[in-house]
Amino acid sequence: MYITDEAEGKDWTLWLGDSCVRMNELDDSSVDLSVSSPPFSSLYVYSDSIRDLGNNDSRESFIENYGYVIRNLLRVTKPGRLACVHVQQVATTKTSDGVVGLTDFRGDVIKAYVDNGWIFHGEVTVNKNPQAQAIRTKAQALMFVTKNKDSSMSRPALADYLLLFRKPGENAVPIKNDVSNEEWIKWAEPVWWDIRETDTLNERLGREDTDERHICPLQLSFIERCIRLWSNKGELVFDPFGGIGSTVYEAIKLGRRGLSIELKPSYWEASVALMKDLESELDAPTLFDNE
Repeated sequence: MYITDEAEGKDWTLWLGDSCVRMNELDDSSVDLSVSSPPFSSLYVYSDSIRDLGNNDSRESFIENYGYVIRNLLRVTKPGRLACVHVQQVATTKTSDGVVGLTDFRGDVIKAYVDNGWIFHGEVTVNKNPQAQAIRTKAQALMFVTKNKDSSMSRPALADYLLLFRKPGENAVPIKNDVSNEEWIKWAEPVWWDIRETDTLNERLGREDTDERHICPLQLSFIERCIRLWSNKGELVFDPFGGIGSTVYEAIKLGRRGLSIELKPSYWEASVALMKDLESELDAPTLFDNE
């Protein structure tokens, strides 16, 4: 059953619903920056909804449906501003695809954005731990037994990628970030080696039913770098695939405004709870308040 809802607080708004529909409620050129991680084309099962992009039966169908979000994102983004998109290559299986291998999900997403009017602005490769990935995904290609038995079936771990897309036009408000020159030297490298994989909001949720937790929330330090580099304080940061609220969470911590849309009610409810907790933490008095 498809339902919608809204929750908001100081500088944050969380919408429950389908991004393909609810993004139509946003004004043209109203978003300063977007940071998102789209469903990886049936790699994970997030929900059983037919509206879930991850439930498309083919890559072609996924890209067609994702195109609605990409075009609307172009409409709502201010000229000259950026969309930060997190992706990973997608593996094939003998059961589902008839062959064990990889598909170029990263390339398909780049093509989809460019075909829909965006400028491909840049990218970063994000290093991943092969042992952690082997344990989490059970990928045979990463197992010691595969390497030792027949290494023709072994391969390196799958990296994450930050893809940067820019809306055509001149940026009307220069971004004056607080990133130091030393940080920029590190962050301008083509590979980010120091993103800790466990630095996610899952740690804040504690123990819950596996189905009630976002399977792969984006690392908070990944989001922090995007927000600090490509937005000003007070500006609006948007995520069309809100999950448990990681993007809005970091936006509020960094002095921006945050907005996200999430389809699955349990994820949306978790994000609302997390945002209220964060708001209470930020509003709590400190020892210096009375000085």
